[in-house]
Amino acid sequence: MNIEFTGKIWFWKGPAPWFFVTVPAKQSRDLKAILRLVTYGWGMIPVHARIGRTEWETSLFPKDGRYIVPIKASVQKAENLEEGDKVTIQLEIR
Repeated sequence: MNIEFTGKIWFWKGPAPWFFVTVPAKQSRDLKAILRLVTYGWGMIPVHARIGRTEWETSLFPKDGRYIVPIKASVQKAENLEEGDKVTIQLEIR
């Protein structure tokens, strides 16, 4: 399954701060439909992600009935991204 969407980068200030983009509701529902086939536990879904020319391996996290995509510091640097930027993300579910 492949998904593409545009979303805004937001910052989580928890004990381990990180940047994320939230998967839209419709695509999150599609992911929930295949969850049992792809999760490795706790609802995490492994994906191959791409923003611009930068690709990386990560996992989607469930949050508030949707999924969130963690944006690594190396991706932020390579694509010159900051909190609040709108990005188009392509996800290939593994």
